[in-house]
Amino acid sequence: MSPVWFLLLVWVVVSGLGGFFLMGIDKARAIDGSRRIPEATFFTLALLGGAFGILLGSSVFHHKTLKPSFMGIIILSAVIWLGILFLFLRTFGPPFG
Repeated sequence: MSPVWFLLLVWVVVSGLGGFFLMGIDKARAIDGSRRIPEATFFTLALLGGAFGILLGSSVFHHKTLKPSFMGIIILSAVIWLGILFLFLRTFGPPFG
């Protein structure tokens, strides 16, 4: 695997894990009634590569799934990242092979 692919995949996995765990933390805070994580934090993380983790966390924790404005921005971020991954594929070839 090329170093460029390696760095990109590590970036997406780490930011995705961060997004997943933030969704779990925010869900627990919502149940407790304690201070929540601002949506702007989720949007920023999604644009930085954590969109897939946020989507997975939303599904696993059943959190913010019925909020169209939130989900729309996260899904748009995921589509942008799919485009980035496609551009990397076209530019650098497949990561494994």
